[in-house]
Amino acid sequence: MTKAELVQKIQAKSSLQTKAQAESVLDALVSTLIEAMKAGDSVTFTGFGSFKVTARAARKGRNPRTGKEIHIPAGKAVKFTPGKALKESVK
Repeated sequence: MTKAELVQKIQAKSSLQTKAQAESVLDALVSTLIEAMKAGDSVTFTGFGSFKVTARAARKGRNPRTGKEIHIPAGKAVKFTPGKALKESVK
């Protein structure tokens, strides 16, 4: 599903009058999620799942093209854990 398709479905299932309004709601949601995760907070939607930032340790990797060993620096990654209701509805 693309962003445009998601905006169309949000607009159809809500009381929003235009797709532009639905897109602004979606953009606000995404930017709020990003701000929260930048601050180190986790975001949980009961029944849907949770987003949290995890730390990745530095490690050694291998360049697949040359086979040369490389150093991959430590960093952060976003992890999504689906909720029970989401897991059951997808089965």
